[in-house]
Order: sequence, then structure tokens, then C-alpha cells
Amino acid sequence: MNKLLVIGHTFPEPSTTAAGRRMMQLLELFQEEEFQITFASTAAISERTVNLKKQQISVKQILLNDASFDSFLKELDPKIVIFDRFITEEQFGWRVAENTPNALKILDTEDLHFLRKAREEAVKKNIPVSKANLFSETAKRELASILRCDLSLIISEYEMALLQNTFKIASEILYYLPFMVDRISENISLPSFATRQNFVAIGNLLHAPNVDSVLQLKQIWPEVKSEFPEAELHIYGAYAPQQILQLNNKKEGFMIKGWAEDVGKIMTNYRLQLAPIRFGAGLKGKLLDAMRFGLPTVTTEIGAEGMCGQQSFGGAITTSREDFIKNAIQLYSNENIWKEGQNNGFKVINSRFQKEIFSQDIKNRLQEILANLHSHRNHNFMGQILQLQSLQSTKYMSKWIELKNLPK
Repeated sequence: MNKLLVIGHTFPEPSTTAAGRRMMQLLELFQEEEFQITFASTAAISERTVNLKKQQISVKQILLNDASFDSFLKELDPKIVIFDRFITEEQFGWRVAENTPNALKILDTEDLHFLRKAREEAVKKNIPVSKANLFSETAKRELASILRCDLSLIISEYEMALLQNTFKIASEILYYLPFMVDRISENISLPSFATRQNFVAIGNLLHAPNVDSVLQLKQIWPEVKSEFPEAELHIYGAYAPQQILQLNNKKEGFMIKGWAEDVGKIMTNYRLQLAPIRFGAGLKGKLLDAMRFGLPTVTTEIGAEGMCGQQSFGGAITTSREDFIKNAIQLYSNENIWKEGQNNGFKVINSRFQKEIFSQDIKNRLQEILANLHSHRNHNFMGQILQLQSLQSTKYMSKWIELKNLPK
């Protein structure tokens, strides 16, 4: 049986993060191909970590800078290794190259970290995100990781274009793989406009773009509420920091609700999602979920980036605070515009994120690379050069730490 090793930055939490749901989608693809899957991570298992063992996936706690990983790797002898974000490739990629050189190495970027960080810095400096400095140290590290791997999974078409056009990364080592969900049925039955009430915002509150979004909502909400005195805005998200918890104000109708255990059940109760996202990267899971559950969203250009292609967005994409407030009021109060947004969302899901569109193609691509791995790597010779150089430098730094940590 073919073996897959996933080295996770964390163990997946699909109930709290879009990244966790994305990882579960990948694992499902490999289970369909009857891979024996092992999920390894240096992170601790939390109360919201999915029970992988129940899904016939082995779980392994691993250590940084420790030779025990080499022994584990040789014994497992995986055919494919997936690195969950570039940081895990930096930490373990050289060990994979050294101990299982014939394993196909895949980097799941989740989103481009250097793009998100650059935009965050731009917002802090009050610079337009279009002027963000992408040529950072983080970019060098992440791009080097992409080059060292045999294939990198890119979640957004915008990021695919950025990598190919701005940074000249060869398309042969990139693969566009967005979120994958089931088709929306034409006969879907969801709560109507009239039965839905209030506004909602959802997002993991360990994630800086979501924290910033809630802080923006605190400023925007009074102007929206003035039009709908009875309405409330409910903020859902795990791991809320104190600066968010203290914003809870029942009198203002600004309510911090905590973890959203069942996103679908929550979203179908609300009339409108608000997502004033000022920075970030990748695809926003909350927007995809909202379209799946018939909930229009008011967001920004950054929020909707990579989502629609040539389709109309499931709600409104705004370019200023005033525009955001105007569209929030309009969508909440006008049933026809609301229904149009809902239907646009269904079209986006069915034309761009159906699992059927991508599942067989990615499987075929992996088989093709596996059958021609030597040739594939020769076409990415720069990656081999970076592998050699980084393997040496990272290897000896890691071994130095390993020796330093030995009991005296």
C-alpha cells in the first residue's frame, strides 16, 4: 500500500479554521486513492483537534532537531510527503531529502505567508496594500521552499499569477487547488430572507486579519445599526484575545459569541455577513461557507480576492468604509438584492469550487510526476541547487541544536 506522510504545522482543527478544513479535504483525496496516511506534527493536540484515528489516519508526535525523526522516516518510507506550510518544509525538508530521497515532496502553502505579512505591514504603515513590499526575507524563504519541493499547492488564482508573473516560478511545480466542496442543488431548501435576522462575522481570532476585521466592525457598526435599531452583530471565532472579548456590548448590539461549533447551523440563521478584511492572502473560508449556506456577504477587494473569477460575487465587494456601510444597509433591507447575492454565491460555488472539477485532475498530476520524478526534478534544477545549499546549512544548524540539547 502507498504511504503518505503529512507533516503538519498544527494538527487540523476543521471546526475552527479554514486551513483545518482544507487539510481534511486533502486527506480525503488520498484516502480515496487508498493511501495509508500518517499525520505528524510537533504541535500539541488541542480539544478542538479532529480525531484522525477515527478516520483511519495514524497520528505521530515528532520533535524538532531530533534524530528520532530520521529513524521514523526510514521505517515509514513514504511515497509522498506533504509539508503543511513552508515552515515545516524548512524544519524537516532536509531530513526528508536525506532519508527518503525518492519521496515526492508537496508543499501545501495554505496561503502565501509573505503576501499576507507584506499587506499587514502596509496597513500598519497606512500604505495601500497594492504598494506592499513583497520582496521581503519571508518571501525569500517561502519561495525557496516552493523551489525545493516537487509540487506546491496554491489555493488562489491570484497567487498563482503572482508566483508565475512576478517571481517567475515555473508552472510545472505549481498546482492550483482551491477549497473543494459539493455542488449546490437547485432544490436546496434554506431559511428565507424574512426568517433570517441580524448580522454575523466569523473567523478564527488567532488570525491577525480576523482580529483587525473585528476592530474595523466596532467602528463601522454604529452607522449600520442606526438604520436597524433592533438588529445585532454577532461575532464568532475561537481563541478570541482579550482585546476582542472586551468589545462585547449588549447595549450596542455588538456581541462576542465565541467558537462556532457548527458554521452551517449558525450561518443559516443570519441575514448578512460582514467581513471588512483589510489584509490577508489565499481564499477566505468564511466567504465560501457563506455562499454554501445562502448567506450574502459584504466584504472588500482583499476579502474577495481569487474567489469569483468571471462570476459575480455572492454579496458586495466594497472599496471604502462608506461603500461598505451603504452596501450593508442595502443588502440587509432589500430582499431582491439579497436574493441576487445569494444566487450569485451558488453560481460561484458550482462553477469554481466543486470537488469534481479538481479531484481527478490532481490525482492524475501526482501520478504523472511520480512516474517521471527524476525528469521532473531536472526541469527544476534551481530547486536541486537550493536543496543542496539549504540541506547543508539547515542540517548542521539542526545537528548543533541536537547536540546542545543532549543531557550533560
